Amino acid sequence: MKYCKEKYTQMSVFEKQKYIKIIKDKFERKLAKALDLTRVSAPLLVTQESGLQDDLSGVERKVTFDIKKDGKELEIVQSLAKWKRYALKKYGFEMHKGLYTDMIAIRRDDKMDEIHSIYVDQWDWEKIIARRDRSIEYLKRTVRKIVKAICDTSAVLKKQGFDCVQLSYDVHFITTQQLLDMYPDKTDKEREYLITKQYKTVFIIGIGDKLSDGKPHDLRAPDYDDWSLDGDLLFYHEVLDMALEISSMGIRVDKKALLDQLKKADKEERLEYDFHQQIIKDELPLTIGGGIGQSRLCMLLLGRAHIGEVQASYWDKDTVKKCKKMGIELL
Repeated sequence: MKYCKEKYTQMSVFEKQKYIKIIKDKFERKLAKALDLTRVSAPLLVTQESGLQDDLSGVERKVTFDIKKDGKELEIVQSLAKWKRYALKKYGFEMHKGLYTDMIAIRRDDKMDEIHSIYVDQWDWEKIIARRDRSIEYLKRTVRKIVKAICDTSAVLKKQGFDCVQLSYDVHFITTQQLLDMYPDKTDKEREYLITKQYKTVFIIGIGDKLSDGKPHDLRAPDYDDWSLDGDLLFYHEVLDMALEISSMGIRVDKKALLDQLKKADKEERLEYDFHQQIIKDELPLTIGGGIGQSRLCMLLLGRAHIGEVQASYWDKDTVKKCKKMGIELL
């Protein structure tokens, strides 16, 4: 782990907690206003047969346990990508209205480093859109609103006396194929770093489908985002000299995209799940949605060198020892 000490400001745990509270309160309100969202409660647990679990890239193990009453096996959510769409219908949301929630998850197979933790906290959001909104332009307009909410939150911190990092309101949009064409000899993460260091705020469009080299830019489950209408929002993190992903989002699959992507992923057995059947029968609304990392946003705005500075999680002894040696205080 390396970080730029010249860009790193020492902070007490109390100071960090104070500013974390400000960030979460202010950004949540700005996001809700920008996208016309209403806060709702969300589940921590789902059943496998509901089809509401997010399988992420498809290889991660879920945290499961059986309950005493009836022996039913439950899974702790990995995200709420599917549940939100179901909830929009159940709660009776209107066109171009949406919901957001505090999502807490456990991803037992996530690596633990300066930006990853097995404990995941994010704002999950989803809103209903019309058929005509299923376009790149609508996706871009939504991304710009989210970026403005992030940058405006940074401005609030400055008014509170914190000399936070400089962020760019201007978003550079690029597709995964364009990025591959620019840097054909680089890995996906190297490409992300190069483009984000140049433009500071970047949205990469088209995550999940195979590119001209026969590989996807990154893995994305086949049954929630439309791979042609999704993407990742990245900011340049000066302290770590890296591209920091703040949000994964996209326009969700309709019937055609779901069938196509399940076939490509060889996951057509999922069509038996209730959630997938509702999409096939056009019983769920068309939506756009995503997740915005709470701890990562705090990392970015406060210029922290490790995600453990802004969230209380489990860290192995080696990580704790290294951070202490480097003057990084974990919560």
